[in-house]
Order: sequence, then structure tokens, then C-alpha cells
Amino acid sequence: MTERITRRAALLGTAGLAAGPLAAPAIAQAPSGEITLVAYSGIFQDNYTAAVVNPFMQRFPGIKVNYFAAANSAAMLGSLRAQRAAPQSDVVILDVSVQKAANDEGLFGKLDPALVPNLAQLNELGKPTHEGMGPAVTFDHLVLLYNKELVQPPPRTWTDLWDPRLRGQIAITAAPDIQGLALTILINKIQGVDYKASIDGAIRRLRELAPAVQTWNPNPDQYTLVINGTVRAAIGWNARSQIYSDQSQGKLGVLLPEDGTVFQINTINAVAGSRNSAAAQTFLNYAIGAEAQKAFTERMFYAPVNTTAQVSAAALARTATAPENMARVVPVDWSFVAANRDRWNERWRREVIR
Repeated sequence: MTERITRRAALLGTAGLAAGPLAAPAIAQAPSGEITLVAYSGIFQDNYTAAVVNPFMQRFPGIKVNYFAAANSAAMLGSLRAQRAAPQSDVVILDVSVQKAANDEGLFGKLDPALVPNLAQLNELGKPTHEGMGPAVTFDHLVLLYNKELVQPPPRTWTDLWDPRLRGQIAITAAPDIQGLALTILINKIQGVDYKASIDGAIRRLRELAPAVQTWNPNPDQYTLVINGTVRAAIGWNARSQIYSDQSQGKLGVLLPEDGTVFQINTINAVAGSRNSAAAQTFLNYAIGAEAQKAFTERMFYAPVNTTAQVSAAALARTATAPENMARVVPVDWSFVAANRDRWNERWRREVIR
């Protein structure tokens, strides 16, 4: 496996594979073989392995799943492009704004409904944005983080980031990361302008915020920086924030601001040209099924995409799909964002991060 990962990271493919339906060989018994899952590193890997990967391998002992960790969705897309001629992965979890590029470039293949029947159980928001392609696997939402010991009274809205008491004490993960794009949409909404018409208002306000930002690339992560007092406030994802808040014994404050939030959608996709497409789609089907969805939500507070998942009320209340949270979710057309991603990124580079 080490050799396989090394080759995967180094391979620079130049020829392309046609994007078509993934082969669904006639099988008389459960699929078997070895597949590689590419997904997020760190706390996500630890919890996803425990809640989904290991139980899957117990359910399907003939399939071995190797977890290859990546830092972010952009890195995954780069690897997929490099390996186009000889894919080294079979299933990839990445955010919906990056998925569109992979779909458009033929890097993912269409799913066989016979192998992925759990598609019929998905929340409307979780259904594939491209017909036949990969669906959502988790829902999350953007939150404002703060150190409860250092920030009193606590913030209530996104505009509190401009509070003079936080000057030089803020961490923001900038575009091209999806956090920066989500923040752009929210700040634009606060300015009263549809992001599809213009993001001038958001860029202007973010440029005004820039002197208060200590880092645009939190290292090791914004959650740790807030907990240890390196910064007092940051933006982040709810699921990870809930875990870190528990680990910090409540020192990390997690706020869904009064002026709204944005859904973040991770998708799960089968790689075009996978050497074991039947096993890959079997895993994908399990990952969006009720059992896996319930387990991962209750372990890490990503909201479930499967409408039949019987998640505990306590866990659901800490997710994006709790009723009081859904009322503050700002609708986003991620296909539009993906199409304008490069232009938005360029404006961040030229006008915000200077």
C-alpha cells in the first residue's frame, strides 16, 4: 500500500479517460477486492474510519478499504487530474464546489442505480447536482468560533468580527478554500446584495477587515489557535467545532450567527476508470446509507443526508439540520459558485489579501 500511495502522489498522467457509466459487472455474490478511499485528513479521518470504514469492512469482509488522507478538496482535484491516465483511487470525498470541476472533466464516473439503491433515500439537498454522478455524503455549516475566556460578552453576528477588541486576533481560512467563499456569500448578503449579481460589497468589507486578521492560513488549524489563545476568533465548520469544543471542555465557543450561515456539502464520488468499480460503488452505497449516516452524525455532528437515518435528538440538535439552524441557512447555488470560483479567488488575492 505504501508503494501504491507513493506512485499515486508522484504519477503525472497526460492522456484522458472518457467519462462514462462505471462498469457494473454481473456478479453472483458480494463484490470483493481492494479499494482506495481519498478523504480528509486529521480528525475527519480518525472519526470516519471508526464510524464508517471499519464497520463497512466488517459487513463486507471481502472488500478492503485503504484510506488515503488529503489536506483539502483542491489537493484531491489536483491528484485526480495527475492520475487521469491511471487512477490510483476508487472513491473520493470532497466538497461540492470542487466536485463540479471533476465532473466536467470526466474524472468521476456515473453510478449504477442497481449498486447504489440508497440514492433513493437522500434528502433533496443531497441528491447529485449532475445526473448519475456522486451524491452528498455529509452536510455541515459555517460557524463563528471564539475563545469564551477571552471574548466577553460573546459575539452574536458576523459583523462582530469588525469589533475593535478583536483587531489582530482573528484567523480566517481564505479563498480558494470553501470557507472563504462561504464567508464571501454571507457578508455579501449582509450588504443586501445577491452574490449572483455582484460580490463588490463583500470584497469591500473583507478588505476593511484585513488589518484585523492575524492569519489567512491557520496552522495547525483555527480551532487549536482559538483554544490556546493565539487568536480570539475565527471561522470554521460546525462539525469539527463541536468535537473541539467538547475536547476543550467548552473553552471553544461555537456560534451560528443571527445573520445566517451557509451549508457546506461534502460529496462522495466513484472515480472514472476505477479498477474495482463494483466494490467502490458498494462502499459508496453503504456510506450514504442509514447505518453509516447515523453513526457518523452521532460521532462527529455532520448532519445526515439520508432521510431514514434514526439520529438521536441530542446529536441532531448540534448539526446544520436542526430546525432552528435550518431557518438561518442562506441558499447557495454551488454550481454558480464553482463557475465563478477562479474570478472570486483572484479578487481575494488582489483586493483582500495584500
